[in-house]
Amino acid sequence: MRSDRIKLGIERAPQRALLHALGCSPEELQRPFIGVVNSFSEVVPGHQHLLGIAQAVKAGVRSRGGVPFEVNTIAVCDGIAMNHLGMHYSLPSRELIADSVEIVAEAHAFDGLVFIPNCDKVIPGMLMAAVRLNIPSIFISGGPMLAGHWAGGNQHRPEAGASSSVDVNTVFTAVGKVIKGEMSQAELTELEAVACPGCGSCAGMFTANTMNCLTEALGMGLAGNGTIPAVDARRTRLAHEAGERIMELLARDTCPRHIITFDAIYNAFAVDMALGGSTNSVLHLMAIAYEAGIDFPLSLVSEISGNTPHLCRMSPAGEHHLEDLDRAGGIPAVMKELESLLRLEARTVSGGSLGQAIAAAPAGSGEVIRSRTAPYSASGGIAVLFGNLAPEGAVVKSAAVAPEMLRHRGPAIVFDSEEKATAAIMNREIKPGQVVVIRYEGPRGGPGMREMLTPTSLLSGLGLDREVALITDGRFSGATLGAAIGHVSPEAASMGPIAALQDGDGVSIDIPARKLEVELSQAEMAKRLERLPDFEPKVKTGYLKRYAQQVTSASTGAVFAT
Repeated sequence: MRSDRIKLGIERAPQRALLHALGCSPEELQRPFIGVVNSFSEVVPGHQHLLGIAQAVKAGVRSRGGVPFEVNTIAVCDGIAMNHLGMHYSLPSRELIADSVEIVAEAHAFDGLVFIPNCDKVIPGMLMAAVRLNIPSIFISGGPMLAGHWAGGNQHRPEAGASSSVDVNTVFTAVGKVIKGEMSQAELTELEAVACPGCGSCAGMFTANTMNCLTEALGMGLAGNGTIPAVDARRTRLAHEAGERIMELLARDTCPRHIITFDAIYNAFAVDMALGGSTNSVLHLMAIAYEAGIDFPLSLVSEISGNTPHLCRMSPAGEHHLEDLDRAGGIPAVMKELESLLRLEARTVSGGSLGQAIAAAPAGSGEVIRSRTAPYSASGGIAVLFGNLAPEGAVVKSAAVAPEMLRHRGPAIVFDSEEKATAAIMNREIKPGQVVVIRYEGPRGGPGMREMLTPTSLLSGLGLDREVALITDGRFSGATLGAAIGHVSPEAASMGPIAALQDGDGVSIDIPARKLEVELSQAEMAKRLERLPDFEPKVKTGYLKRYAQQVTSASTGAVFAT
């Protein structure tokens, strides 16, 4: 056992003394040590209930003869961090989470790990740590939040029909409606009080829920990991089962790199396309593949998108929430519908292959999960675009783009920060037909590649999401609506083509053809880039300075250079 490093031999007497101080009995020193890596936090709604999840995990570990030790990582709530200094730290927290898990697991010689994530950067950070450490591991998330309900929703969202379901994205969009005069501040106050009714990751197919669902597709979480609501007793039972299962994985010496293979990454992207998940998933799956030593280029992601039907229209693209997907059979039902497109021999933490894991899954409901023969679209809900504006690629959540905006040409209106763009939108300076460009917000330029949920939500609330496109070298929340194209690579801070854009330049977007172009000659673009001064970092101290010095392009997952 790895833990023998701290338990066996006369020279380990001091370590054993310290373990006795923790309450370990001589008998327990003979058993496997299991790290229960919890991201519990009292400032993140998705994490406030995770102490209970950890208790169930530890009970499962003990029931199978293991000794659990609960440890913690940091967590950032992207919703709370949105549109201020805090968002610079969200993506960079992913690397800190991975590093901190590595440190505590190696320092204390754990034999196996149970990971308890639940929000945006924690899930990929923990997955990166799992493949880096490559010791037996399993994931059990805290589960999604239930949708809220607001009687005023019908009046302000006529497209929703009779639905009164709301979530945090409804609140972001409502801000634009108040600015436009379509909603009163009193109504906004009513909405914000009911939109997030309790614990769990925000109720739509935003980044956290996308990644928790894809953890199932990767084979690292048991069935239900992504969709069982946080408040459901089945979540606690699943946590207990995860604690039991880690002991089986340990007995078989089944490690993350046995499970997270090329085929597993392929499956995760295919499920992602069927779900119409968050564009951030592309960034994170690329980073996980990098940690696992798997070459998985963006061009292949684009190919998967072209071959995978879009089967689920979840909030923000539609009215369904995670609780609806759970009732329809969850991720196993989605994978069952995609069965002929998946690599079914991929291994899972359930002990068998993916094909075995989904053999008994129900068929799609037809409403929440459409059949392959009647999809929302023949291609996936995420598209990767290439062109002279994004030679290394850009990403858009095509599932959330209005049909009339799938192809768009318009003049650029350029901003060098999110704050400047947000101010222009709130001052009603953006005109129909324009292409809003927000640059110097990439991994290095931001630094930290901030999410642009505030500007996209304002455009949606103002009714401009069907008339205005937005392009950035930053990224978007999974809650983003509209023709919002992010991850433009290379970024402006690395002298990518986006740095050459000027107000009035014609920008052409063709999502079905996977094209993103600016109507400039290569000679003119080169001339403009040559005239630009060297990029001056915005942050010159602390962690963000070090992050900007080490981070690579979004096209490679914004991982650290090695």
